[in-house]
Amino acid sequence: LFLAVCAVGIGGTFQYGYNVSIINAPTQHIHRFLNETWTSRYHKELNPDLLTFLWSVIASIFSLGGLCGALIGGSMAIRLGRKGALLMNNIIAILASILMGISFPTGLFELLIAGRFLIGINSGIGICVQPLYIGEVAPKHLRGGMAMGSSIFLTGGILTGQIIGLRELLGGEMYWPLLLSSSCFPAFAQLLFLPWFPESPRYLLIDRGDELSCAKALKRFHGSSEYRREMEDIQQECSALDGEKPKKPWQLFTDRGARWQLITVIVMTMGQQLSGINAIYFYATYIFEQAGIPAEKIPYVTLGTGACECLTALTCGLLIDYLGRRYLIIGGYLLMTLWSIVLTVSLTYQELYSWVPYVSMTSIFAFILSFGLGPGGITNTLTAELFIQSSRPAAYMIGGTVSWISFFTIGMLFPFIVNGLKQYCFLVFLLECSLVAAFIFLVIPETKNKSFLEIKKEFHKLNFGRN
Repeated sequence: LFLAVCAVGIGGTFQYGYNVSIINAPTQHIHRFLNETWTSRYHKELNPDLLTFLWSVIASIFSLGGLCGALIGGSMAIRLGRKGALLMNNIIAILASILMGISFPTGLFELLIAGRFLIGINSGIGICVQPLYIGEVAPKHLRGGMAMGSSIFLTGGILTGQIIGLRELLGGEMYWPLLLSSSCFPAFAQLLFLPWFPESPRYLLIDRGDELSCAKALKRFHGSSEYRREMEDIQQECSALDGEKPKKPWQLFTDRGARWQLITVIVMTMGQQLSGINAIYFYATYIFEQAGIPAEKIPYVTLGTGACECLTALTCGLLIDYLGRRYLIIGGYLLMTLWSIVLTVSLTYQELYSWVPYVSMTSIFAFILSFGLGPGGITNTLTAELFIQSSRPAAYMIGGTVSWISFFTIGMLFPFIVNGLKQYCFLVFLLECSLVAAFIFLVIPETKNKSFLEIKKEFHKLNFGRN
């Protein structure tokens, strides 16, 4: 089970974290490449506004690709199987790596844009299909910890990208095409290791009706003596579904039996993206400078933020099946609310006392730790748990679409929010975090150690009333 999580994680959410992270290091080198290419092609200087626009397209087209990936990920998981979809997804990553790698030697910045779009599609599919596979192969007493594998590999991807992007490694001027094309290595790793693992047992029995392959897969994952309990659980769900086909996303919106589960996924996914975590990273450089850290040392301090996320994802993975989902996610949002207040106050009085920037630095790391402990990891876990087999792929498509649209929206609006409100922008995030915590407290039941059918029964009262 542990090795299966590693095999799906390396080419899944790891790619998302890695490709979000590595684009920051070569910013100046790509600007220079765009200028030189434009000058040699059209024999005139590139207009600064057009340069900004081209750079924005290169950076943000990743989100558009992710949205497309989220829209097709669920369908791929139904047609090709969870494992088949992940293996096919690596072909997209390898093609993207080739396009980004040859953009510099060919002098075609259009290839860089196309490569970023394709690697976005790869990330969108990975974020959709990987939690599906993990959620379906995990026994219910380990489901939370195993599902946290998605977050552990995502944050591991961010940290790895920050390290590889240092100027001593591939962040230098000579090596940035290699840096952008290095995402082919996780893809090759998954193509090498994932074929050794079985397809999702739930997919094999419920979607394919292949009881023999399901039993064989369960024996591989749970052992010959322990697999029968899981087999019975899958057979019960199969009987309850009574041959129901996998739903399309638009069918899920009209399904009264999944109404509050769907509202929950949309609220949690938007809450995760709009919680202020992006604002924290935006302000980090400014706060580190105010604390007296030299500009050339800041990339190394920023590694600490990536390490923080990794550490909390691991901690959450260890605690989730012990404390439960509700305590961690509500606690995470409430702690983020607290640190938003501290950060607003410390940024307001940043210039008055020499020790205040250190309070701001502490608040940044505490905010990231709080995010990783709750919202960062548990959102994806709950999406897997709140839906039965026929609804789960569609739920991930909807959740992924909401996530990428929110990611893109905050990227577009955030500079205006910061310019307009300055440090008081954290009051907006404070309000958002407290409202999401209240929603989760009032609506979401604890899902720890419960089967998917038991969780569905918990929501029955909300969906159909007390009777």
